[in-house]
Amino acid sequence: MSAETDLTAASSDWGKTGFDEIYDCPDPSTYFTTLQPLGYQIPHHGQAVFRTLAEALRTRGPERVPPAVVDLCCSYGINAALLNHEVTLDDLYARYTAPRAAAEDRAFFAARRRPDAARVTGVDVASRAVAYADGAGLLDGAFAENLETGDPSPALRAALAATDLVTVTGGIGYIFTRTFARLLACTARPPWIAAFVLRTVPYGPIADLLAEAGLVTERLPDRTFRQRRFSDATERRAAFDALAERGLGTAGKEDDGYYHADLYVSRPPAEVTELPLTALL
Repeated sequence: MSAETDLTAASSDWGKTGFDEIYDCPDPSTYFTTLQPLGYQIPHHGQAVFRTLAEALRTRGPERVPPAVVDLCCSYGINAALLNHEVTLDDLYARYTAPRAAAEDRAFFAARRRPDAARVTGVDVASRAVAYADGAGLLDGAFAENLETGDPSPALRAALAATDLVTVTGGIGYIFTRTFARLLACTARPPWIAAFVLRTVPYGPIADLLAEAGLVTERLPDRTFRQRRFSDATERRAAFDALAERGLGTAGKEDDGYYHADLYVSRPPAEVTELPLTALL
């Protein structure tokens, strides 16, 4: 499968429940109230991993310069909120599922800003969600662009040039090799890439593309991460069928009623040799 293969050829029908109406609202309240009953939790797992990777990059850089992070499929800036602020995912659920003054969100996050905050650029096709993240002060650069279907704008190209770390928690499958190819074409050097990928979705074509760019991809062994519960029996059956097609069993994983994700981290070969992923995390 070539680097430019469309995901549709690899996974034509996930059978996932559509929640399109919650992804591009002016405010994240509907998003959180919809996903809370399903135990949506992958950003919580991402918080610890991304903070560890950002700190590793910071200590390697000159004078501990904050790393430049690009969050793909950034949505309402949730990963940026958890990376750069003293909040948990439970805190966000509590805030966004209760009555609140949305105009106070920027002050809420500013008061909780970590002194070691990274510079985060967010990219997502959902223009209203990106606008919210920008308005709440969660992003240093906000871009409502689709890198699967077109080249980045000049402004986004400039913002991507100094990227140190790319993060993705739920986007693989909606974005695929075209996005990563266009992103890598903008960077001065290949960045680290950390992606949580549902086990129903193939990551091999992306890893192959990153290898061509000089990055080694490691999958964290002996551990998967819950994303959310299956919304109904139909979704569960479709996930199990997709896993069977990939030759993957569900015992101890999706049997618990949740989608499970693998963690993949891609870095230059010398850095992988010096500090393997299991030691880094």
